[in-house]
Amino acid sequence: MASKTIIPTRMELTKLKKTLITAVRGHKLLKDKRDELMRQFLELAKENMELRLKVEKGISHANKNFVIARAAMNIPEMKLALMMPKQEVSLDITLENIMSVNIPKYEVKTRTKNVNDIYSYGYAFTSGDLDDAVWSLENILDDMIRLAEVEKACQLMSTEIEKTRRRVNALEHVIIPEAQKNIKYISMKLDENERSSQVRLMKVKDMMLEEAHGYKEREHME
Repeated sequence: MASKTIIPTRMELTKLKKTLITAVRGHKLLKDKRDELMRQFLELAKENMELRLKVEKGISHANKNFVIARAAMNIPEMKLALMMPKQEVSLDITLENIMSVNIPKYEVKTRTKNVNDIYSYGYAFTSGDLDDAVWSLENILDDMIRLAEVEKACQLMSTEIEKTRRRVNALEHVIIPEAQKNIKYISMKLDENERSSQVRLMKVKDMMLEEAHGYKEREHME
């Protein structure tokens, strides 16, 4: 049943029809947005799973290399070798707008371009196993950065998908049906009022004809 606060006027009917058109158009746009977000989210989720497995495998491999290096060197020597790093890594963060979601993009920058600067020690007093351990960490750095980027994108997209889904459901199950019911209610009321007006006009017309007919008859009798 339509809300009691609805005033059955033609102006209100026109307003509701415009609201319904806007709601239907918005519902379609939001559904398209939700579907596209879901498609991109699933692609990122697949990439996220592959990257996580790759990074976890790489970290496990690096840990094994460090265990081997530690067996070849004593702990004070290893700490001394890794105490003063020569290379620095920084991240430049930019935002990419995907379906109104600001996805961060990470760009890795190093202080120097020399790949050998990852080794902060001389080779004379360290084990080659330590070189392998440091290199194995370097190998997974880009994948770790990409994994962080993809996981953040998945988190932001899942939040936006949930918000869009709630809006779609609100339009589909509340706003659009309510507008349709109110339009039907006002249309019925206006039709009813029009029929009542026509009945009254017909009665008035009959009364006027009857009065005019009776007046002419009296005039003729005189």
